[in-house]
Amino acid sequence: MFRLFNYLVIISISILVFSGCDTKPLAPADYVNPFIGTGGHGHTYPGAAQPFGMVQLSPDTRKDSWDGCSGYHYSDDFILGFSHMHLSGTGVGDYGDIRFSPTVGALQTTPGTPEKPNSGYGSTFSHSNEEASSGYYGVQLDDYDIDVELTVTERAGFHKYSFPTSDESHIIIDLVESVVTEKIIGAEIKFISDHEIMGFRRTKAWAADQIVFFYASFSVPFKSQGIVIDGKYWQNKKTAKADSLVAVLNFDTKDGEPILAKVGISAVGYDGAIANCNAEIPDWDFDKVRNEAFTTWNDKLSKIEVSGGTSDEKTIFYTALYHSMLAPNLYSDVDYRYRGHDGGIHLDTSFDMHTVFSLWDTFRTLHPLFTIIEQEKTNHLINSMLDMYKHDGLLPVWELAANETNCMIGYNSIPVITDAWIKGIRGYDAELALKAMIQTANADQFGLKYFKTKGYIPADKEGESVSKTLEYAYDDWCIAELAKGLGDTVTYDNFTQRAQYYKNIYDKNTGFFRGKSNGCFVVPFDPTQVNFMLTEANTWQYNFFVPQDINTHIEMLGGDAGYEAKLDTLFNTTMELSGRHQSDITGLIGQYAHGNEPSHHIAYLYNYAGQPWKTQERIRQIMDTLSSDKPDGLAGNDDVGQMSAWYIFSAMGFYPVAPGDLSYAIGAPQIPEVNLQLAGGKSFKTIAHGLSEKNKYIAKATLNGKPLKRSYITHADIVNGGVLEYQMSDTPNKTWAVTLENRPPSMSKK
Repeated sequence: MFRLFNYLVIISISILVFSGCDTKPLAPADYVNPFIGTGGHGHTYPGAAQPFGMVQLSPDTRKDSWDGCSGYHYSDDFILGFSHMHLSGTGVGDYGDIRFSPTVGALQTTPGTPEKPNSGYGSTFSHSNEEASSGYYGVQLDDYDIDVELTVTERAGFHKYSFPTSDESHIIIDLVESVVTEKIIGAEIKFISDHEIMGFRRTKAWAADQIVFFYASFSVPFKSQGIVIDGKYWQNKKTAKADSLVAVLNFDTKDGEPILAKVGISAVGYDGAIANCNAEIPDWDFDKVRNEAFTTWNDKLSKIEVSGGTSDEKTIFYTALYHSMLAPNLYSDVDYRYRGHDGGIHLDTSFDMHTVFSLWDTFRTLHPLFTIIEQEKTNHLINSMLDMYKHDGLLPVWELAANETNCMIGYNSIPVITDAWIKGIRGYDAELALKAMIQTANADQFGLKYFKTKGYIPADKEGESVSKTLEYAYDDWCIAELAKGLGDTVTYDNFTQRAQYYKNIYDKNTGFFRGKSNGCFVVPFDPTQVNFMLTEANTWQYNFFVPQDINTHIEMLGGDAGYEAKLDTLFNTTMELSGRHQSDITGLIGQYAHGNEPSHHIAYLYNYAGQPWKTQERIRQIMDTLSSDKPDGLAGNDDVGQMSAWYIFSAMGFYPVAPGDLSYAIGAPQIPEVNLQLAGGKSFKTIAHGLSEKNKYIAKATLNGKPLKRSYITHADIVNGGVLEYQMSDTPNKTWAVTLENRPPSMSKK
C-alpha cells in the first residue's frame, strides 16, 4: 500500500508540475504534521486522534524511558504495536492501553526488541513508509509485509491491516504491555463470537487505579483463537481472568485482502465500550471514518485562519493548534456515563466529563487560548474539575483517568476557573467554584500550613519551597478576583493579602527570591543552581513569577531600569546551569529556558518596564531558534499542548501574561495575517504590514483604525471583533507604549 502510495504521489506531483494545472488550496488540516515533537524531547505521538477525543490510536515503539512518555520516538525503527490511549507531551509516561499487534509467522506473544530479531512480536519499519495526518496514521511493518492504517472517532479506534498471503497471520491483543512502568491489578479477556472480543485491564502506575474496558469487532471471523495466561498459551480458550493476559487471534489471509477491526473503549464497563463502538462506527467504511476525522479537525483548526507566510510557517502554526486540541480528553461515554474520582459510575447529561489535566503547565497559555476559541469546551472542563472536587474535597492538580496524581505544584485549576469567569464564560456553579477554591487553598498539605501561618514556606519544612510560595501567592490572587466578582469582600481581602506573600522571600540585597529557613535566607546562594527549593527550574527562571503584581516587583528591583537590567542579564548571561540535572530545563537563551513553563511569560515582561521593543526582539529570537517543522521542532515537552499554545499566541502577536486578568501583552506577530473566528459570527483579525525577517519591530499599531498607543489589548477587544494592525520595521520604535498609562495593568496599578 505505502510503496504504491508513494509512487502515485510522485506521479501526481509530476503531472501537476508539467501540466501547469491550478491546485486546490490546502485546508488548515492539510498543514498538520503530527511528527513534529516526536523527536528531541517533545514527547508527542504521531497517531490518529480526534480533537479532545477519548481514543489516541498510535504506534508504540517504547514505553519505559524518558523519551518514551508518549509511546513513540522518531529515532526508533521498531514498532511493537498500536494502542488506544496515549499522552501528548508529558514528562511522565502512562497509558499505552489495549495494544494490537498484527504479525505473520511463528506465534510470538511477548514484546520483541530491535536488538534481538524474532525475540517477540513487533517489526522494524522505515519513516519512508510511514504517514501521519489529521485523524490518520499509516505504516508498513517490514518484517511482516503488513500495511497498517489507523483512524478514529471520539471513542473508538478503526484498524485496517493488509496482510500478505499466509496461513499463519495473527493479531495479538496485549493486556500486559509493560511490567516495568506499571503493576497490573487485574485483567480479563472474553471471546464472545467468532469475530468479537472484549476485555479490561486495571493498572497501578502514574494513575494509581486506572480501569479501561474494550470491545473489538473484526470484519472477518477468526480461524481460531487462544489466550496466553501468565505466559502459557491456551488454544481455543474463550475466557480468562488473570494479571497477565494476551489474546491471540489467528487468520488465513490473502495478499492485500484487509482485515478491519473496530475497537471501542470505556472507563465505565463493557456495555459502555460496546455502545461507544457501535454508535460511532456502525459500518465497515474505513475511508468514511477517516474523512470524517479529517473534516472534524479541519473545522476545529479553521477557527484560526492564517494568510501569508511560508508553507513551513503554516505547518508549524497549524500543527501547534492541532497539538493544543488533543487534550484534555473526553471521559464520558455516548450515554454520558463516566467513572468518577470516587470510583463510582455517574451519569450527568449537563456536561461532558474530561480527563488529563496538566494544570501546572496549561493554566498559563492553553486554557486562556480555549477562552477565545473553545468557550463551550471550557465550561465542560470546569464542570469536570468541579466534579473532581465533589469527590476528592479538593480541586485537581494533575488529574489522570479518574485519579489525582498530585504531580507538580500549586492549585492551578484556580486560575483556569477565574480566567474563564472574568471573561464571561459561566456555564457552571461559580459559588461552588469559589467554595472549592477556598477549601483547596486552606488545606494543610504541600506546605500550605506554613504558607498560611508564616507567609512563606520554610525550605527545611517542605521541598520546592520557593516555587510553591510564589505560585500559591498567584493562585490566591485568582481566588481574590473571583471573590470580588461574586461580592465576597471578606474572602477578597483575605486572599489579596495572601497574594502578596511572595514579598516574604525576596532578598533586596541580591534582587532574587530565595529559600528561607528559620527566618533566614538559605546560604550559600547561587541563582543558576537547580536545587530542591525550586520546581524544574533555578532561581533565575522563577525570579520573574509574580504575574499578579508585576508593577510592585518592578519597584522591588529598583524601578524600570533595574527590572530591565535584570531581564537583560537573564537573556544575555553566559553563565551555565549548575546543581542537579533536570531533563525539563531545555531551550536555553542565557538562563531563559523555553523548554519549560516557568519561563514562558518572561519575554513579555519588558512591556511592563516600558521597553516593548525588547519583547519584540526576544519573541522573534525564540520563534526563529526554538521552533521548526522537524520532529525535534519543540524546545521541550509539549506538556499537553502548553508549548504549542505559547506558539499560537506568540505568532498572533499577543500573550496572556497573567491569566485571571483581562489584558494580553503585545509581543511581535510572526504571521502576516491571522483571522480568529469567534462565537456569534464575529472575527478578530491581526495584520502585520511589512513583516519580514528583518522587519521584526512594531513601528506603530492601530486597533479598528484608531492609533493603538498601549502595549496590550483586552479580552473585550478580541471577542467584540475587530482588526489589529501592526506596521513592522527593521528599527525598534523606542517611544511606542513606554509611558505608565500605556503599559499592561497589574495588581498594584488597577
